[in-house]
Amino acid sequence: MTTRTHEPLAQTDHDHLPETGAEILVERERGWPSLRLWELWEARELLYFLVWRDVKVRYKQTALGVAWAVLQPILTVVVFTVFFNRVANISTGDVPYPVFALAGLVPWLFLANGVTIGSASLVANANVITKVYFPRLVIPTAATLSGAPDFAIAFVITLIVAACYGIFPTLAILAVPFVLLLVLATGLGASIWLSAANVEYRDVRYVVPVALQLWLLATPIVYPANQLHSPWNVILGLNPMAGAVEAFRWAVIGTPFPSVGLVLTSAVVALVMLGSGAFYFRAMERRFADII
Repeated sequence: MTTRTHEPLAQTDHDHLPETGAEILVERERGWPSLRLWELWEARELLYFLVWRDVKVRYKQTALGVAWAVLQPILTVVVFTVFFNRVANISTGDVPYPVFALAGLVPWLFLANGVTIGSASLVANANVITKVYFPRLVIPTAATLSGAPDFAIAFVITLIVAACYGIFPTLAILAVPFVLLLVLATGLGASIWLSAANVEYRDVRYVVPVALQLWLLATPIVYPANQLHSPWNVILGLNPMAGAVEAFRWAVIGTPFPSVGLVLTSAVVALVMLGSGAFYFRAMERRFADII
C-alpha cells in the first residue's frame, strides 16, 4: 500500500513512520501551497517556549536588563523633542509634544523590534530547522511576539508620562487591544515575508535597517497626520502603521479620532501583507532545509 502526503521533502520525519511497514511516498505540493494554520495551534506550546526563550536571550548578559524597555522610548522621545519640536518647530496642538511622540513611538517600537528579530529568525535557527520537523511559521511568529513584554512596559510608561502632563485615559483605552492586533498583523506580515526571503537572499539583513528608518519617517510619529496635504495624505493611508499609530494615540491620550478611511485602509493593507506573506512563506518553506 502506498500512502500519499503533501509534506515538503525537507520535512520528512522518520519518527512518525507507521509501524505496519507501509510505504510513504512524499510529494511536493502543486499549485497554491496550503497554509496549514492548524499546525500553529498544535504547536502552541512550542510557540510559547520560543517566545520566552527570545525574551530571555534579548536581555541576557546586559547590564541594565529590562530597563532598556524604558530607556529606548524615553531617550528617543528626548531626541525627537529637541530636533523636531524645538528646532523644526512641529506643532502638535493642545497635546504636549513629548506625550504625542511617545504615544506614537510605543506601537512603532513593538513593530520595529519584532521585524528586526523576525527577519533574521530562520537563519538564526538554522541548526534546528535542518534537524527537526515542526511548523516553520512558528519561528518568525515567536520572534514578533517576543516584543510584547517591552510593549507592556512602554505602554505603562506612556500612561505615567501622560498623567504628569495632566492627560488621563478615557474609555477609549479599551480599544488598545484592537489597535495592537493591527500592529501585530503588520509586524508579523513583514517578518514572515522578510524571514523567508532572508533564507535565500542574505542581503535582507542589510535592507531591513534602512527600510525601517524610511518606514519610520513615513509614519506620523514625529508629526501629526493632519498636517499632510494631498496627495501625501492619500499615500499615507497605504502605510498600515499610519492608521495604527493614529488610533493608538486616540485610545491612549485622547487625540481626535483618525479618519475612518485611514484606519480601514491600514487594516486592509495589513491583512494583505499578512496573507501574502503566509503564502510566500509556505511556498518557500519546502526549500529552507536545502539552502539555509
